Amino acid sequence: MVTRLGLSLPQNKQYDIGRDVPDVARAAEEMGYESLWVYERALFPESASQGLYGIEGLPWPDSYRGVAEPLVTLTLAAAATHRARLGTSVLVAPLHVPFQLAKAFASLDAAAGGRVVAGLGTGWSLDEYAAAGIRPFEERGRVMDEVIDVCRAVWGPDPVSYEGTITRIDSAVVAPKPARPIPILLAASNRTAQRRLVDKADGWIPVGLGAEALAAQWREVQELAAERGRTQPLQTVLRTNAAYSAKAYDGPDRGPFQGNVDQIVDDLAAHAEVGLDEIFIDLQGTARDAEELKDVAAELYTAARAAGI
Repeated sequence: MVTRLGLSLPQNKQYDIGRDVPDVARAAEEMGYESLWVYERALFPESASQGLYGIEGLPWPDSYRGVAEPLVTLTLAAAATHRARLGTSVLVAPLHVPFQLAKAFASLDAAAGGRVVAGLGTGWSLDEYAAAGIRPFEERGRVMDEVIDVCRAVWGPDPVSYEGTITRIDSAVVAPKPARPIPILLAASNRTAQRRLVDKADGWIPVGLGAEALAAQWREVQELAAERGRTQPLQTVLRTNAAYSAKAYDGPDRGPFQGNVDQIVDDLAAHAEVGLDEIFIDLQGTARDAEELKDVAAELYTAARAAGI
């Protein structure tokens, strides 16, 4: 089975968002990429309350300085494309008011003709929660549950009614509706989040940190789904964060998706063997500009397809 391939859009500080996002989106679709993806980083603290991913002493990468807002970025891409799916991986749901987020996703999907994928996560940054979170960091799981429930309600038939901790909708018409039910995919990297994934979501968005680790995680999720009586298949999209270099990486500690195109394709092939539906590649961090990003994306797509991925 040929794996669907996607590409991350240019959101980082070296890009001109208004010019480069439509340009890269249009070019990627013409290359054959079947989906386009964005992520969320709300701010870059000069003195962080915690390290990257909550790990003490681990610095935030400089690429996180000035990341464009995800749904604005997807809107630019939607206007420049016709076929590619438009996904978030991930949008940090508890940083957003649930009702307004549901409306934004619905409006974007209606405008794009039913191409949006809502990939959500709870995040890890205390600084982002202090600035934008609508509830404390410790309540992020409960907020995520409500975001999912509000989205399902708002995207469903009118009149919409809902009452939760944050949101109250008293029998109202809420339009526009999505062009089709928007799939909700969750990052779900721990057991609690995996239960939420199995019980409430349409699919899973893991990160590619090694094919063996991915296969083990996928088995855990499938076993949990069986235990909890889920019968609907889980959609799966793998995020890969590539560290591209023109020359092959020959050090002893090469990480997954680090190196030249051939090395990245080898890693794609290994991860594709796990059997997930789709893989998308984030190349924007190491590209100098949109032209280099497009060149590498085109070379990588051709090489991946030639390798049978």
